[in-house]
Amino acid sequence: MAKKSMKQREAKRVKLVNKYRNKRAKLKIKIKESNSFDEQLLIQEQLQKLPRDSVQSRLRNRCWLTGRSRGVYSDFGLSRHVLREMAHECLLPGVTKSSW
Repeated sequence: MAKKSMKQREAKRVKLVNKYRNKRAKLKIKIKESNSFDEQLLIQEQLQKLPRDSVQSRLRNRCWLTGRSRGVYSDFGLSRHVLREMAHECLLPGVTKSSW
């Protein structure tokens, strides 16, 4: 179980990413379309003034049930521990434990 502070921090990052997504995309397009190097530097400074946590790459996949950050299966949004338990209890349709 992840700490509540980590879950809250991740939720805050998700909000910031959604808030600044369009602005960040527009600035990146402007950088590609600009001809002069000085203009690119000015636009890059504007991009750097945006909050760090508004970058998509700072998001971390977390299990929606426990908040665990490692071993998360993106198909289910669950960590490997919870996925295994739920599969054993037949709570996930179409998932069976393999044995050979």
